[in-house]
Amino acid sequence: MKTDTIAAIATAMTNSGIGIIRISGEDAFTVIDRIYQSKNGKKKLSEEKSHTVHYGYIVDDTKENKIIDEVMVLIMRAPNTYTREDTVEIDCHGGVLVMQKILDTVVCHGARPAEPGEFTKRAFLNGRIDLTQAESVMDVISSKNEFALKSSISQLQGSLQKEIKELREKIIYEIAFIESALDDPEHINIDGYGQKLKTVAEECKERIEHLLDTADNGKILKEGIDTVIVGKPNAGKSSLMNVLLKKERAIVTDIAGTTRDVLEEQMNLNGITLNIIDTAGIRDTEDIVEKIGVDKAKDYLVNADLIIYVVDSSTPLDENDEKIMEMIKDRTALVLLNKSDLDTVTTEEMIASHLDQKIIKVSMKENQGVDELENAIKELFFHGKVELNDEVYITNARHKAALSNAKDSLNMVLDSIAMEMPEDFYSIDLMNTYEELGNILGESLGEDLVNEIFSKFCTGK
Repeated sequence: MKTDTIAAIATAMTNSGIGIIRISGEDAFTVIDRIYQSKNGKKKLSEEKSHTVHYGYIVDDTKENKIIDEVMVLIMRAPNTYTREDTVEIDCHGGVLVMQKILDTVVCHGARPAEPGEFTKRAFLNGRIDLTQAESVMDVISSKNEFALKSSISQLQGSLQKEIKELREKIIYEIAFIESALDDPEHINIDGYGQKLKTVAEECKERIEHLLDTADNGKILKEGIDTVIVGKPNAGKSSLMNVLLKKERAIVTDIAGTTRDVLEEQMNLNGITLNIIDTAGIRDTEDIVEKIGVDKAKDYLVNADLIIYVVDSSTPLDENDEKIMEMIKDRTALVLLNKSDLDTVTTEEMIASHLDQKIIKVSMKENQGVDELENAIKELFFHGKVELNDEVYITNARHKAALSNAKDSLNMVLDSIAMEMPEDFYSIDLMNTYEELGNILGESLGEDLVNEIFSKFCTGK
């Protein structure tokens, strides 16, 4: 790993009350001594006690007007820091120009600009946190709702790490026992060991399956429900989007085909994030621009977590409706029978003869049925219960893949036991399980993958 001194702006690059420039590395105190000037003429910051705050100025002696800004400087000595390296944080005024000038001065006096996520990467490589905790740092920053934030904080505090370590301890104990027995068969009796190992492997498999069962909910909590609104032109799709968002986001007119492109917005539904996509009305059309919008609507529909099919109950079903219903027949979907305030032409029974999904009568004009829609969404994804509990959720695709591989290896162990294979077969697959779980913690990942993970972080974190 690199051990040189790095620096970055740790706050958003926008005008604000306070900005923070972070410095970490073996020369952090040397750099700050070169550019800090105490207001009271005190000794150098490198001679001060750790975890103390100092008031003064950042200066650049190469400039005629050498004072850049009035600052507070926090110094922290290794290993009791975020990166386990000597660390300095400069609190300055939060103007974009002044933050950039201070960072430039820091770099000119011995530091280099940090790469994205490099501070957290150093915390990981220096052993202060494992990879699950490092990844949860970015999840905390990007949390879109209260549930996602709580889950990320839980993982940052080590909830997933604890679960994985307990599983690995059970598995490595059995590996050690098998290896010892094979090395010293005269003193270690392994008669009937297969049944004992079966119990342990089944328990570990059950715990892994429980974690995997949380992955779908974990993805929803973290990323939100990708929700696509479809229907014929003028069915009320854009009106639904405006009602859900409680603002006039989409243009609504009586002219069919008004929405020609895809509109994307986010909303918070009682703690659940909905990534709402309003699409062009699906119908056969010769209009080139509208046709592009219809094709986009079909593409988004394929990858949606939830489809809301809006039907105009005041008009009869036609071949366009039949095409839409065929596309959503086996999908997670809700049907909204809109314009229930008008004379009904299309009934619930007519829709039910084509689809098994829940049908809700609504009126976007009168704002009726929206509460029932929101409850139906919760029931679809959380069986009616969304609670802030202490369960560990798998929110990371990398973790899910590693757990799936670990489960496969345990299945091979159980197959070997059932076939009464030699004990060294058990050991091979148990070791594969152990290593897959270790990948979650970052204990056996290659440098390229580690770099890829941290490249997605903010610069300065």
